Amino acid sequence: MRRRLSMILLCAPALLAAGCTGTANRSLDSVHQPVVSRTDYVFDVVTDGGGVSQAEMQRLVDWMAALRVSYGDRLAVDDPSGTADAARAQIGALVARYGLFLESHAPITAAAMTPGTVRVVITRATASVPTCPDYSRTGSAEFNGNTTSNHGCAINSNLAAMAARPEDLVLGRSPDATSDPLTSSKAVQALRRAVNTGTNGLKAESTGGK
Repeated sequence: MRRRLSMILLCAPALLAAGCTGTANRSLDSVHQPVVSRTDYVFDVVTDGGGVSQAEMQRLVDWMAALRVSYGDRLAVDDPSGTADAARAQIGALVARYGLFLESHAPITAAAMTPGTVRVVITRATASVPTCPDYSRTGSAEFNGNTTSNHGCAINSNLAAMAARPEDLVLGRSPDATSDPLTSSKAVQALRRAVNTGTNGLKAESTGGK
């Protein structure tokens, strides 16, 4: 009996310490927030008389296929000389096959460009909550008013997954892109134009014959 009591007394501090470990958060705001990561991929294309040769276009096609360009990627052409309009048009036609558009401005890249080339830049951003799930703090008795360690993981992970443009979680959208009254009033117009369900009376159901 004494031995068992001694073991319990020895384990008691460890059990109490275990209840105090883990992510501490005494507010209602989650400590787990979406993190946006951005990567720029560059490809220099040699121009020939302002345009792009068939061989260079094939190299660009293979590069874009290797990166699996898809919805959500942003593509731009960096032309410091401003004389490669034909090359921009050719690359724009290729990008259109993916259902995308060329951005009006290319992001700044580190490497210097060789004269006689244009740079194709693919910007790819992802959003995730790297600290989730977090089960470091159990749901046992809490005397300090902390929320559970996994608090906010479900909501913020879904928010990160649903954002079509992850950068919007950081910068938002400019007013000129979201202030179109036609876009904001479509749902209201659909509701107002819908015919009331009771306009034609209630349908009578019968179990008898015709």
